[in-house]
Amino acid sequence: MRQRNIKNLSERIEQNSRLLIEEPGDCKGRWAEIFGNGNPIYLEIGCGKGNFITKHAFAEPDCNFIACEGQMSVVLRALEKAEASGSGNLRVFIDFVNDLEAYFEVGELSGIYLNFSDPWPKARHAKRRLTYRGRLQNYKKVLKPDGFIEFKTDNEGLFAFTLEEIEACGYEMIEMSRDLHGEAQGVHGEKSRCFMTEYEEKFSGQGKNINFVRF
Repeated sequence: MRQRNIKNLSERIEQNSRLLIEEPGDCKGRWAEIFGNGNPIYLEIGCGKGNFITKHAFAEPDCNFIACEGQMSVVLRALEKAEASGSGNLRVFIDFVNDLEAYFEVGELSGIYLNFSDPWPKARHAKRRLTYRGRLQNYKKVLKPDGFIEFKTDNEGLFAFTLEEIEACGYEMIEMSRDLHGEAQGVHGEKSRCFMTEYEEKFSGQGKNINFVRF
């Protein structure tokens, strides 16, 4: 996603900082305390402008959601949407996440969402992909034993790569679709269709296939 220059960016983030976690590393093992309850916690890595996570949080008030994004101008849009939604079960932090163990204890998360991640198409950049096996193994450490990961993309090459990495890491594939919005889905795919990212709305509206996998 291209980062835009936004006038008074820092000031505008400060004005919408009620849900912003400035030092997420200090929250490790304390996220239940931050939210003030013991509800399940779900993380979206690379939340973009926040369309997916804000809708999800609003629809499921008995769950807690965390959104992370590395680009400040994009985070501003996510924070503005989060504030407008009025949801108290959502937090946001700014960072390009490489190691989830820096932010979460073992078993602290119930699920992780990866939506329309950068495909990094060059082979030499494979380790930068959010579904590279090293990252998938890192995610597993902070997930509960019955936790899950959901991944959506319009990029066929990245989806094929991801399926190979899932198998290499020994994950159990729960549900998979190569046309999320064009075919009948199982319970998880059907639910995922209700919470679309900005890219997903654009691409599905153009008739592009959206690939989906839960594992």
